[in-house]
Amino acid sequence: MRLDIQGIKVHYYFVCKRKLWLFSKGIQLESEHEKVAIGQLLHEHSYKRVQMKEKMVDDVIKLDLVDDDYVREVKMSSKMEKADRMQLLYYLYYLKQMGIEKKGKLHYPKEKRTEEIELTSENEVEIEKLIKAINAIQYQPTAPKVKRLPYCSSCAYYSFCFAQEE
Repeated sequence: MRLDIQGIKVHYYFVCKRKLWLFSKGIQLESEHEKVAIGQLLHEHSYKRVQMKEKMVDDVIKLDLVDDDYVREVKMSSKMEKADRMQLLYYLYYLKQMGIEKKGKLHYPKEKRTEEIELTSENEVEIEKLIKAINAIQYQPTAPKVKRLPYCSSCAYYSFCFAQEE
């Protein structure tokens, strides 16, 4: 199984399939979005004692923080906890395929909360199914239909998806 899926695509799979498809086609609107900028600042100013920050692996996955025992993912809020958890599990799976076994930690600094994540054999099966599902979406010829979700109005893709309604 080819592992060429970015972690952000794993996250988008659980947030919005349309956003995943658009992002995979090169339509990337986050760079100017306020929430993304806030998240970057949070990441830059959190966990200053950790030696290694933002480690790029194979030009595919970008790990927020890495130390001897853990891969750590820093998130602004736990509102998308399932997506956060699956993204981190994907990173652990990816590294395991390279012969590197680590545990994971999800950090929510604003909530002062941390969750430890371990890759299990059940998670591995789930990740393998997830990879197939993501590939099915990103290689389909047209975008999934717009589906209004509770958090759409705060999404960087909002005006792209809902321009005809405004």
